[in-house]
Formats: sequence, C-alpha cells, structure tokens
Amino acid sequence: MRTDTSARERLVVIGGDAAGMSAASQARRLRGPDELEIVAFERGDFTSFSACGIPYWVGGLVESRDELIARSPEEHRARAIDLRMRTEVMEIDVAGRRVRARARDDGAESWVAYDKLVIATGARPLRPELPGMDAPGVHGVQTLGDGQALLDTLGATEGRKAVVVGAGYIGVEMAEALLHRGYEVTVVNRGAEPMSTLDPDMGRLVHKAMTGMGITLVDDAEVTEIRTGDDGRARAVVTADAEYPADVVVLGIGVRPETTLAREAGLPLGASGGLLTDLSMRVRGHEDIWAGGDCVEVLDLVAGRNRHIALGTHANKHGQVIGSNVGGGYATFPGVVGTAVSKVCDLEIARTGLREKDAHRAGLRFVTATIESTSRAGYYPDAAPMTVKMLAERRTGRLLGVQIVGREGAAKRVDVAAVALTAGMTVDQMTALDLGYAPPFSPVWDPVLVAARKAVAAVRAAD
Repeated sequence: MRTDTSARERLVVIGGDAAGMSAASQARRLRGPDELEIVAFERGDFTSFSACGIPYWVGGLVESRDELIARSPEEHRARAIDLRMRTEVMEIDVAGRRVRARARDDGAESWVAYDKLVIATGARPLRPELPGMDAPGVHGVQTLGDGQALLDTLGATEGRKAVVVGAGYIGVEMAEALLHRGYEVTVVNRGAEPMSTLDPDMGRLVHKAMTGMGITLVDDAEVTEIRTGDDGRARAVVTADAEYPADVVVLGIGVRPETTLAREAGLPLGASGGLLTDLSMRVRGHEDIWAGGDCVEVLDLVAGRNRHIALGTHANKHGQVIGSNVGGGYATFPGVVGTAVSKVCDLEIARTGLREKDAHRAGLRFVTATIESTSRAGYYPDAAPMTVKMLAERRTGRLLGVQIVGREGAAKRVDVAAVALTAGMTVDQMTALDLGYAPPFSPVWDPVLVAARKAVAAVRAAD
C-alpha cells in the first residue's frame, strides 16, 4: 500500500485512449470514488478516439474530427476520473510504487504514488531514420493531431501528387482517402505484394484491384530518401531504382509496441517488444500492475504463441478485463485468432488465423484450398465476385486460417471463420454449419462453406 494516510486505493493509468480509459471507466463502475481514486495521464490532446477512423476523416467520408471521439476528457472527469491531459509519464518506479509525470506545457514534474497501475502506452509508428523523413509534408496518421496536420497540408498544397509509403492496412486505406481527395496516388511497398497480412497469391488480387482504381503500386521497393525542395518541404520519394514526385507523403509502414517505460522499469517483454501478461492482463510477476492495448503481446489461439496485434477491438476488451479485475471482479482475455478487415475503395479485404508462412513457422503441416464465388446468388442483381482461401491442418482437418478478397459483402464473411477458429472446428465440421441463405445475401452454398468443402477434399487427398 501507499505510505500516505489515505484510506482509499489509488489506481494510476498511463495512456488515455482505448485500453487505458476503458480500464479506468470499468473500474469506476465497480468501485466508487470513496473506495478508489483514479488518476490517468495522457500526453496528447485527445482521449478515447478512433484511430481506425482517421483515413475516413481524411478522405471526407467522416465530416468532423469530433465524430471520432467516443468520450472527451470532460466526460471522463465527470465520472470522478482525475484525467491529466498533455502530461507524459517519464518513469515508472516499480519498487517505490510511483510514477514520475511531466506536464508538456510548462515542464513541471511530480511523483504520483499508486496502489495499482495500468500501462496502456499504445504503439509507435515506424519512421525509418532516412534523409528527409522529418521534413514538412511527411505525415504519419496515428493520432487525431496527425490527421489534422495532414488535412492542413492537403488544404495548403496546390499540387495533386501523393505518395504513400507502405501497403498494409493504413497504407491502402490512406491511398483510398487521398484518391477521394482527388490526388494522383502512388504507393511504394517494400514487399512483393500489398497487404503482407495476406499470402502473396491473395495480395496479388489486391494489387490488381488497386491498379484498376488508378493507384500506382510499386512493389519490391525500398525507400532510401525523402527528397526536399529549396523550401525544405518534401518533393519526392526516392528508392534505389526511381524517384516519385510528391506534394505530400504519408507513412503507413506499421507500428511497434511503445514499451520504453516498461523496458526501463524492468518489466517483462516478449519477442516483439510487447509487454507479457497473464490471462487477467496482469503483467507477469507483478501483482498490482496490468497492461493492455497496443503495448502488449497476446496469445494466438491457433498457433499457440504470443503475437503483437495492434487493433482497437482488442484494446477495448483488454481495458474491460483490466477494469473488472482492478474493480474487484474477475475477467480474463483468452487470446485472439488474428481477425482483421479493411477496404480500398470498393475492394474488401479480410483475414483470420494463420497465413502459410505463419503455419510453417508454427511447425504445422497443412493444405490450402482457394475458390471463387459471389456475394449473392449468381442470378441476383449486383452479385459481386470474391476469392476465398482456406488453410487446414493435414490429417486432423483443423481450420487454420481464412483469407477473403472481394467486393461488397465479402469481408464480414470472415467472422464465420473466426468463430470456427475460436471453437477449434475442423473444415469437415464447417461444411455442416447452418448459415443464413436467401438469394440477396448468398448463393445456396456460402463461399466460406464452398472453400471448406474444397479443403476437406484436400485433407483427404493429402492423407
């Protein structure tokens, strides 16, 4: 316990977005201000916002920044949460059970003791140390401030050429946003195909579709420099083989867990650098410290190993689990199967479970099955094509992963596969699933079930 004379416990939360404030809010629901004091630190200007919505705000599909804010600082404070904005935690003193915080506006520092600590420091975007990477006109898109800065640049720029570096989720979504803004868009990707979260054969479908939308996609290209003009602003993205003119550059290279504080405090980290927790989201070996969100590793239920997966859905669930446990209840977070969806214009992209290289890395023997189908009955108007790829374990037939690329109605079909993965179903069992059918919604055999039938045949042939 703390050494002061206060009878109530103090919960300190580092990070004011999804995981941190979900934890604080849930703990407050279970324990009133007389029992639990809650102090939360957020180094930025916003709390509880949807980073996933930033590309759609930039693209003009979401009109206002405020639409992306689920709960303001004032709303949190109204619930007896002492939320200190623009205040960064600089140090965690585990032995002394306290944190050192610094106000960004005036530099004032203070030590704040805790009985229970939640670390929700999120992830940091990758920003290679290359010439020109910090030049005006080069933008990341992780926070609302980043989104506003990008919009300000777009509003002040006369040219209409944009280069996106990276072709993952953020990269393809920002390519769409800039296309909506009327920009000529080039995506520079270091991988063989866009969307490295898919197998290359499925990524090839994304490449073809993006090119058909008017996006120039450059694969197998490593950026070596952001070339600037006489005014110091970004003017081109340079690779070993070419130079791509740019009036604005957007970085979508990926993220890593932001665990600098945790590392310096001696807390346990995994292979990706994310904090290691138990099923209750308690940091391993530390009774009164929890962690959640993009700064932690989670258990991959299919591969049976820890992974870093930065998604807002996970962060909110982590926060709920942490808040329940801090508040005196009981909850666990068992793990994930790696489900994610995205889109670029009218192309929908989805995956869950393992890719081929994930299965190889896990030492699994598997078969694959790929089918082409439609979102509705073929005779029904506007039936859209989709491709479904399925991985199944040899001999057992256990479902290992599903990837889907298609048009309207394709992506959310991955949820059926996500449930099957969580339940440990075989592809044979999946063929008997009683899914909804009517011509406006599906062929008689849903595409996921068609893929499952083909996977069953592949398993039998392999045996």
